[in-house]
Formats: sequence, C-alpha cells, structure tokens
Amino acid sequence: MTTERLDQPRALRRTLRPHYDPEAFGRLSEQIARFLGTARFIVYMTVFVGVWVAWNVVAPPNLKFDPYPFIFLTLMLSLQASYAAPLILLAQNRQSDRDRIQYEQDREAAERNQAEIAYLTREIAGLRLALNEVATRDYLRTELGRFVEELKERR
Repeated sequence: MTTERLDQPRALRRTLRPHYDPEAFGRLSEQIARFLGTARFIVYMTVFVGVWVAWNVVAPPNLKFDPYPFIFLTLMLSLQASYAAPLILLAQNRQSDRDRIQYEQDREAAERNQAEIAYLTREIAGLRLALNEVATRDYLRTELGRFVEELKERR
C-alpha cells in the first residue's frame, strides 16, 4: 500500500474519458447560443427546411431521399433541438454566474462608497464645529473696534 506524498506531484493517470477544457466548451456554447438567438439563424433554418421540402416534393422520384412525411427531416430537427437546448442552458448558467459575481462586486463597491460617504460626512461635521470656534473677520473687526474705543476712553 502506497501513501500519497504531499511533497510530490501525483502521477498522471490515463482515463478512458475524453479530456476537454470546460471554459473553452462554455465559450463555444455561448457563441452557439448567441447564434441560435438571431434572425440570421431563423432565416437559414427556414431556407434549409424549405429547400429540403421542395426537393423532396418536386424532385424526380429516384432523387427524393425523404418522401412526404419527411421523417428524416423531423429526425434532423429533433437532433438539432436536442443539442441546442442544453447549449442554451449552459450559456444561461454561465451568464447567471457572471451576473452573480457582478452583483457581489457592485454590492461591495456600494458598501465601500457608503462607508466613504459616512466618513466624509463626519469630517464635514467636524469642520463645521471647528469653524464655529474660529474667529471670523467680522468678529475680529468688532473686537478690535471695541479695543480701540477702550484705548480712546483711557487716554
């Protein structure tokens, strides 16, 4: 029995599962989902289905590959939908994760701003109190005028 050593990296193990980069796959799924949500995709899909149906209705019998009930077309559209739905959900999950992180960052920034505003408010209040104790120009003039008057009276 071997125990894993913490001072050495683990040996690489071969697995039968395919390796993929989840981040790259997520980005690809977002690009696909973004494309599936466009008018361009709807136009392309409409043209594709229209050409498929027209070919299988108008073409000579020996060139038709999907006769009237269009079962193969239904299978193809179902396959496309079965891949599109999970990709769209994956893209939505990634977007909701990004939104959650952005919300947390916004909340932290708002808390910092609120703390800074409270600090500045206290500083302004302190300055106002300090200014009330400082002699103003008019006060000094008045006091100097009284002092001059007292000096004149004493002479």
